[in-house]
Amino acid sequence: MEFASIRIITDDLDGMVSFYERVTGTSARRPAPVFAEIVTGGAVLALGTPATVAMLGDGAPVPRSNGSVVVEFLVDDVDAAFERLRDGLHDVVLPPATMPWGNRSTLFRDPDGNLVNLFSRPA
Repeated sequence: MEFASIRIITDDLDGMVSFYERVTGTSARRPAPVFAEIVTGGAVLALGTPATVAMLGDGAPVPRSNGSVVVEFLVDDVDAAFERLRDGLHDVVLPPATMPWGNRSTLFRDPDGNLVNLFSRPA
């Protein structure tokens, strides 16, 4: 088995694609108008509209309702990444800080309210 991606269902695909392109510095692949992928070195973040899961009926994921998942990106320099993104962040949950286990992290919310963690490991 190979891990393929994590998909976020959103009702603002263009806004979310733009946000994650800015966060990752990577252009999204857009194979269909209702779907995009941000491919990074370690994983794929897929973004799709509710149309991509409509066949699930009442069991389909609901946009803007995540409360338990953190989207995490490993970066070389948390402080530099935060400074680069700061002006476009509307909900900073944790400015750059060193965690008790040694990681340096900053956490903020994407336009749909999902928690995003940029972190680096101790040297």
